Amino acid sequence: MGEPEDEAGGPQRVRRRRATAGGGAVMADVARRAGVSGQTVSRVLNDHPRVRPETRERVREAMRELGYRPTASARTLASGRSRTLGVMSFDAARFGPAATLAGINEAAQEAGYLVSTIALTAADQAAVRGAVDRLLGQGADGIIAIAPQRSVGEALVEADHGRPMVTLDKSFGARFPVVAGDSASGARQATEHLLRLGHRTVRHIAGPVGWIAAEARVDGWRAALKDAGAAAHEPLFGDWSADSGYDLGRRIAHDPDATAVFVSNDQMAVGVLRALHEAGRRVPEDVGVIGYDDIPEAAHLLPPLTTVRTDFAEIGRRCLSLMLDQLERTPEPGARVTIPTELVLRVSCGHLFRGAARQAHG
Repeated sequence: MGEPEDEAGGPQRVRRRRATAGGGAVMADVARRAGVSGQTVSRVLNDHPRVRPETRERVREAMRELGYRPTASARTLASGRSRTLGVMSFDAARFGPAATLAGINEAAQEAGYLVSTIALTAADQAAVRGAVDRLLGQGADGIIAIAPQRSVGEALVEADHGRPMVTLDKSFGARFPVVAGDSASGARQATEHLLRLGHRTVRHIAGPVGWIAAEARVDGWRAALKDAGAAAHEPLFGDWSADSGYDLGRRIAHDPDATAVFVSNDQMAVGVLRALHEAGRRVPEDVGVIGYDDIPEAAHLLPPLTTVRTDFAEIGRRCLSLMLDQLERTPEPGARVTIPTELVLRVSCGHLFRGAARQAHG
């Protein structure tokens, strides 16, 4: 017996097949029209290089004639991948992680990928494992972890998920490709600049203990002081917020020997500037201040803040590139990408002020 027909006189399997595409053509229709296999249609959909140009054009012509538009699910079936990437981020509201995430999203869109983001509310192993499981449950082809804390990195190493991963800030062993800003070098640049301006030493307000970038900036600051033979006071540890910068800045503001401060991020530097102002310490005349990150507001503070700029958008783009290396190209084992930093000179460090004074007195 033949297959039952629908009310229009066509086989029910055709009706079912077309229903899967909302009533339109499906991949099998395209293959028949073009006279090729379903695998060849799949390769054309995924821009596979091993398809002859004339065959590729014949398949695309069949798509146009049939009005075939591949859905995300069709591409997933064709390639075995969802073309969705998972991103985990901790403290995503801060400038650095937010700007990095924007760079990832922009690069992913250009590459034809969607991004699913989970903001970690804690940096412990349970939270990280839960986020990994959720992203994999959504079909993520790979995961990019904006993992600024050692505890997050350790949890990632423990999470055995078998999917490509890229992390930020530092290598956790040799397991994952890593993209990072050169925090140690940036801190060294800032500290050396203040020393060149004639300060005998430079105080440091650091980020939280356990944060990889904060620790690298402490290392760069210490190395610059050691090389210059300058005394190194113990750093004061904040929590990245302007409030903590203000509280720690008050401790420095009442020390007349403190004439230069390197602050581990610009938000804390905002608090330091207020503390110095309230204590009657002028910036940069009495105290030179340098921050880190170059937030958009840094140039509009009073005085404009000298800071170390990291190209977070480029970090995001390079993360996406390393992920695509694993998914679509030949990955470089243990790839490590370091993004250089730039010292952006403004008034708060004293550079512009003292230069103007020298010119005035000719």
